[in-house]
Amino acid sequence: MLSSMHSTLGAFISPMLRRPKRLQMAALCHRGQGDDKEYLLVTSRDTGRWIIPKGWPVRGLKSNETALQEAWEEAGVKNSSASAQPIGRYNYQKHLGGGYAVPVETLVYSVAVNELSDDFPEAHERTRKWVSATLAAAMVQEPELKAIFCAR
Repeated sequence: MLSSMHSTLGAFISPMLRRPKRLQMAALCHRGQGDDKEYLLVTSRDTGRWIIPKGWPVRGLKSNETALQEAWEEAGVKNSSASAQPIGRYNYQKHLGGGYAVPVETLVYSVAVNELSDDFPEAHERTRKWVSATLAAAMVQEPELKAIFCAR
């Protein structure tokens, strides 16, 4: 009886104690058409794993504008446009200082790349690489982001 009540109480209270997901915006940068279409991946600054440019909301910018800003800062994408609506979303655990992690939901915007600069804010902190959707899906770690590439 006591364990049943403990289980029920835990199921009721546990969701109220969870932290809400934080929100980021990401840019799925691409160039080319059909079989020649490629996607731009960058390395993360902390672990060096392959990711797409993403970041926290920026006051005064719409979500797709934030994604475009991140594409500039992290990958040197310029003179390009982002879709008005997200083309997908994925979730991951953002590891902060001290081993603390927070859940993050990331809205993904399509960015058709017109120009790429070699001189951009994080050029000396990241590596970038153009790859096929299949290779991108194999390189990124987040299952829902893999699925976005597999759908391309």
